[in-house]
Amino acid sequence: MPNGAHALLQTLADAGVEVCFSNPGTSEMHFVAALDHEPRMRAVLTLFEGVATGAADGYARMAGKPAATLLHLGCGLGNGLANLHNARKGKVPVVNIVGDHATSHVKYDAQLQSDIETVARNCSTWVRTSASTDQLCQDAAEAVAASMGPPGQVATLILPADVSWGAGANPAPPPVLPPREVAQDAVIAAIAQVVQGGGKIAMLLGGQALREPALLAAGKVAARFGVKLFAEVFPTRIERGAGLPPVERIAYLAELAAVQLAGYQHLILVDAKSPVSFFAYPGKASDLLPDGCTAHVLSSAQQDAESSLQRLCNELACDDAQAVLQIAARPGRPIGRLTAEKVCKAIGHLLPERAILVDEAQTSGVFLPSLTAGAPRHDVLTLTGGAIGQGLPNAVGAAIACPDRPVIALAGDGSAMYTIQALWTMARERLNVTNIIFNNASYAILNVELQRVGASGDGDKARSQLDLSQPGIDFVQLGNSLGVHSVRAQTAEEFCIALENALRSPGPHLIEAVVPSAFSGLKLRLLPSLLGSLGKLPRPLARLIKRKVAP
Repeated sequence: MPNGAHALLQTLADAGVEVCFSNPGTSEMHFVAALDHEPRMRAVLTLFEGVATGAADGYARMAGKPAATLLHLGCGLGNGLANLHNARKGKVPVVNIVGDHATSHVKYDAQLQSDIETVARNCSTWVRTSASTDQLCQDAAEAVAASMGPPGQVATLILPADVSWGAGANPAPPPVLPPREVAQDAVIAAIAQVVQGGGKIAMLLGGQALREPALLAAGKVAARFGVKLFAEVFPTRIERGAGLPPVERIAYLAELAAVQLAGYQHLILVDAKSPVSFFAYPGKASDLLPDGCTAHVLSSAQQDAESSLQRLCNELACDDAQAVLQIAARPGRPIGRLTAEKVCKAIGHLLPERAILVDEAQTSGVFLPSLTAGAPRHDVLTLTGGAIGQGLPNAVGAAIACPDRPVIALAGDGSAMYTIQALWTMARERLNVTNIIFNNASYAILNVELQRVGASGDGDKARSQLDLSQPGIDFVQLGNSLGVHSVRAQTAEEFCIALENALRSPGPHLIEAVVPSAFSGLKLRLLPSLLGSLGKLPRPLARLIKRKVAP
């Protein structure tokens, strides 16, 4: 009979888990050794646990099924929590295998002993410590089932070393997953009545509702009844581009989101939560649902968004309606001094078919949605939980899930440094990822937030906490040292040439885009007053300003 580790790997592979992103330690050595005996499991080494968890997240978003992570004890799991938080918020299936001390060793409270279950519960819906080799494989099958949901979620299986090396394990059969439920007839009928009742109506789409079949169904309802289509501010995965219904993402800044939602009387939620502000701000509302607007849930995260939208179409007799589709259009090739907007313009100009954009560009990427709207069909993965350091690891996972598709990762300089080790894994695995790092030598988003929260922070000490120029970070040297071909672009012409070269050359690439901050100087100081005035301005003028600030 195989030992626990061998049987565990067979159970995972039988359940469809084909990739393990690892950062192992001593307690996981039997699992590492067993990898040689399971040819269906691809093992991908990462240099930091946050890369492993972020890569598992990106993989699952594109593959539609979980990857595994292999992490070392509570400290290793803790190092990966930020990207597990993003996966949890995005309802993404991830299976963590976390090694633990042998059960006989726990009583000694060794240096690395910790309460792993408490660490795991921070981001995991399902947590279990496997108590015996006999039970291990059944635990693993249940972990996979829990991760798949519905909805998708993080499941953490804690594996004591003696359970791993113990003999007599039997692989467990793959779990049988229940189908997602569809919205009930009464809910469909009630929402159809709302739509037919007229007035200003919008749909807020999230999760599975942002994939092509659901988008087309929502687009038919929108075309027939004049319903506005919105997407969550940070979608897990959104399919977009020429030939799909255009969907306007809710803005990150609450003041701009309020402008978008103003005047709507009904908001239909499809696999999405009612919109709220990212943070609390003095004197400002956290609930972004406008006064007089009623929220209606068509389908929850546990339900089948596509089927629910199709049934709503049937109820409204608009199956034969023609959804308004995004026309094919690209921005022109940018020239001159490089800015964040020109980087986004170049991406829209050159974006290849079926690209995967992993967007963690923060303020630098504010123009990306509008400048890629008419580009060839592509997917966008975003920062679902707001914990920075997701972009580069997500790109690793997406590239492994879809090796035939080009992956472009956009990150700010500060967020890239959280998980810069991902570049090494890209080089080791020879992944076709083009990394674009906006280097404006600051935590630009926090400069904006410092103004918005009303904190008085113009002194040298406060400014220094948001400044990355002392010393400056050389991403070209960093990227090359980690095995990734890296170049710097300071003009739009240089950037376009670098992007063209990266897209036609195999393997990973890095382009350091040296740009000024999107908001600085007088523009930054005036931003809070401008945002605060939006609610008092005529609605058409407020919307015009919104399009200028965040198109």
